[in-house]
Amino acid sequence: MYKVMIVDDETWAIRGIRNAFDWEKYGFEVIGQFTSAYKAWDAIRADEPDLVFTDIRMPDISGLDLMKRAKTQGLNTEFVIVSGYAEFEYAQEALRFGALDYILKPLDVDMTDPLIAKLAMHFSRSSSVRNQLLLDALTSGDQDEIKRLLPLSNGATECYYRVFAIYYEGENPNLRDLLPLEGKPVQAVEVEAGPGKMLVVVMTGDMACLEGTWDDAVLRETGIHAVGISTISSQLKHMSKLLKEADLSASQVFLEEAAGVVHYGPRLHLVKPCIEGIHRFIQENPYDGMAVYIQGLQEYFREHHLGMSEVVYLWNQAVGILINVDSLEWKDMDLEFLNHTEIKERFEDFESLCSFLHDVLASIRQGNQRTSQEGDILSCFNRMIAYIDRHFDQKLYLKDLSGQFFINQVYCCQLFKKNLGRTFSEYVSELRLKKARELLKQTELSIEEIAIKAGYVDYYYFNKVFKKHCGMTPTKFRKS
Repeated sequence: MYKVMIVDDETWAIRGIRNAFDWEKYGFEVIGQFTSAYKAWDAIRADEPDLVFTDIRMPDISGLDLMKRAKTQGLNTEFVIVSGYAEFEYAQEALRFGALDYILKPLDVDMTDPLIAKLAMHFSRSSSVRNQLLLDALTSGDQDEIKRLLPLSNGATECYYRVFAIYYEGENPNLRDLLPLEGKPVQAVEVEAGPGKMLVVVMTGDMACLEGTWDDAVLRETGIHAVGISTISSQLKHMSKLLKEADLSASQVFLEEAAGVVHYGPRLHLVKPCIEGIHRFIQENPYDGMAVYIQGLQEYFREHHLGMSEVVYLWNQAVGILINVDSLEWKDMDLEFLNHTEIKERFEDFESLCSFLHDVLASIRQGNQRTSQEGDILSCFNRMIAYIDRHFDQKLYLKDLSGQFFINQVYCCQLFKKNLGRTFSEYVSELRLKKARELLKQTELSIEEIAIKAGYVDYYYFNKVFKKHCGMTPTKFRKS
């Protein structure tokens, strides 16, 4: 919700403005109303509302003065000027100083709906641009740009940072209801990272303010599935690390749908028995117990409350073991070292990852013997490729596709390498990035809209993938 304050020395005028607009419908919330311009100024500095409706002529401090003060102090607050017909020249001056608009007294009710719709559109566009600037800065790790965009990092002699990653359903959660920061000297900057995902960078000069607890009951009421909480750092250069910690923690949803609050704290040593099990299968070849082992793997992770850090460790250790197997087949099995976001792109959940490991082990055991005719399999594979070409903008998982087109998922990996010269993940990524580049060149869609149309629901991940493959962020690519 966009925060609004109303300032007028006449109580009836405040009431008229408050009642004239359908604030909630357009995403606004009136958080303060003042007949004293001095009190209004104190509140504007303290709460930094998104929008102020102010009478242009008031005793001592005019609406124009309020706006000039806010601009001088660098507050990110917009103004709408309220004036009478005799003060129209003042309203024109306010527009020259950057007021969004003006309204005349008495209010024309036929004009209020178009005005607030126009204001909502302005804030939506401004929010999207600012969000993308933050994503660009966080993706690139540009400390100067991050410092410019984060409010407290300029003023405090020492600043502490903590990052929260939030997965939710429905509308954006209200941070004031969620973060245990009420009454504390902190700043929180929200970054939309995709539909149902938000990153929050919290800053303060007092580290104790960042040490709070979350109420799981409140989370359930607001449709939040998981909150990942990073460690605390006083170094801006550690921002990328904090973002990764928070997202790793929130990615507990990969293992369990409603993960709740998860503080970063990997326990990789607990995964060693699982790694030893894979070693045993490779060395001793007791494949009859393979299905039991894979099922036990999932139960072990649940019993020990292991998270995404441990999933990444398990996967990469397993890949390291399997690529040393005395077999040429592993080279075409799409066995790559992956980070946590790449794992979530490739597998729907932990069960799917375990299923793939099972199929890889079974494939090595069977020596990749085929029971179907090669021509029939190739026909199915070609239909799969045609399907991917039409639906790359949707969630695609190899396990689902292999079942849909009746091909073993490990053999699917081999067919991709043999026939297309790239892995399944690489093929889908190329289609998505090609679409993204076309949209960046040919449309004026926002970066967030382009990410979704190209098949990426995580904006932050889209930025990182685009920069990795194209050498620059989507914003810079568009400008170039």
